[in-house]
Amino acid sequence: MDFDVSHFNLTDAEPTAAATADGSAEGDSPGKAEYQRVLASSMLGSGCVAASDAGAGAGAGAGDSHRVLAFKNKAPAPTDGHLAAQRVLYSQNRQAMGHRKGRVHRHIPSDAERVLDAPQLVDDYYLNLLDWSSTNVLSIALGPTVYLWNASSGSIDELMSMPSDEEYISSVSWIEQGNILALGTDSGATQLWDVESKRLLRTMGGHSARVGAMSWNKHILSTGSRDSTIVNHDVRQRDHVVTTLRGHEQEVCGLKWSPDGQYLASGGNDNLLCVWEASASSVGGITRPTHKLTQHCAAVKALAWCPFQRTTLASGGGTADRTIKFWNASNGALLNSIDTGSQVCSLLWSQHEKEILSSHGYSRNQLCLWKYPSMAKIKELEGHSARVLHLAASPDGAHVCSAGADETLRYVAIVTPTACVAPSCFPCKRQAHLCVRVCLRLSSGSGTCSASAARPWRARASQRACCVAPRRR
Repeated sequence: MDFDVSHFNLTDAEPTAAATADGSAEGDSPGKAEYQRVLASSMLGSGCVAASDAGAGAGAGAGDSHRVLAFKNKAPAPTDGHLAAQRVLYSQNRQAMGHRKGRVHRHIPSDAERVLDAPQLVDDYYLNLLDWSSTNVLSIALGPTVYLWNASSGSIDELMSMPSDEEYISSVSWIEQGNILALGTDSGATQLWDVESKRLLRTMGGHSARVGAMSWNKHILSTGSRDSTIVNHDVRQRDHVVTTLRGHEQEVCGLKWSPDGQYLASGGNDNLLCVWEASASSVGGITRPTHKLTQHCAAVKALAWCPFQRTTLASGGGTADRTIKFWNASNGALLNSIDTGSQVCSLLWSQHEKEILSSHGYSRNQLCLWKYPSMAKIKELEGHSARVLHLAASPDGAHVCSAGADETLRYVAIVTPTACVAPSCFPCKRQAHLCVRVCLRLSSGSGTCSASAARPWRARASQRACCVAPRRR
């Protein structure tokens, strides 16, 4: 039923008995009746008028419905090449108005690119036996012997070995230029080795027990020992001991200088985290830490300075603590704390993203990649069958090497490298660097380090590579 036609038929004047044959009512002139008929035909259609003349209901739905406005058809499509002026005006600054593209998430492989055997790796939480140099050489201490693995060429060399199998190397640390390797021993001595000539440059004392942690700050080498002290050595001087820092009550197992060299962080088996200012630690007689932080409830070994926030320090606790904490080194404030569920053995900041990598012990012995500062877990990397004691990053920050108590090294890709940023040589722009070379009797030259050119990174198939050192039976 057409309600518009029905409404017209009901409201139209009813014909009277005196109506004429042509439909005009009595008293109406023929011209007026014709005018009404033509008007109704124009507005409602001829079929509606015929239905009205035939009587209500006789043919009410037979004619075509006619309306003044009808939305039956879509607007005609524009011609090819037509551009609406308003559309162009209001869409030209779309990118500048905050319409961002969807983020592309990178792929992080779950399997290691290479797996190396590391026999006789000492299973001791308080030691630091792995470090990666700026010249792309990985150093690993296996019992009494130190091996060097060139990640560019894949070659493996033995640097040195202790006189007795009962002795062992307790820590390793590369100088910034990558040509000097510092070794801490179980007897409390600190050795400096020239890796190019494989020659012992000097042996420094200062500790009465093993040296388990070391960190460089230009020409200053800081060493932490089981005797609970930290010694700052100036390797340019004959009398190398500059300052002895006393803030811990038990073994110092974590030591790390900030990238700008302004702060030294130390962690100990006494559950203490100490922050020392460089200005205070370089002056004799001042041995008190700037901040002594007691929030951890287990040994503090894992330490890492944030590369994009100068005063942010990350620390990880042992089995009874299991937390990663973030600190403001300038005022000692605790910024955040997260429970990881297992022992935190090592921490490493990403050089490309706002992320931090942690290695863990029992029960899953995994690596965890966290987004900072939300600390949302991005990826878990498994493969070690025992706790992952050490972490070291490649010079370009694309790869990470992990050393576990299962006597294996796992070479994992964290970021796809676009180009190796490891420098092929290091201009000695600072007088301190030149003094180091002269005092250690290195090869004299024009002020340019003689590090060999780093080769481009090569794709390696996922396989078990040859072992770093032969297993001793």
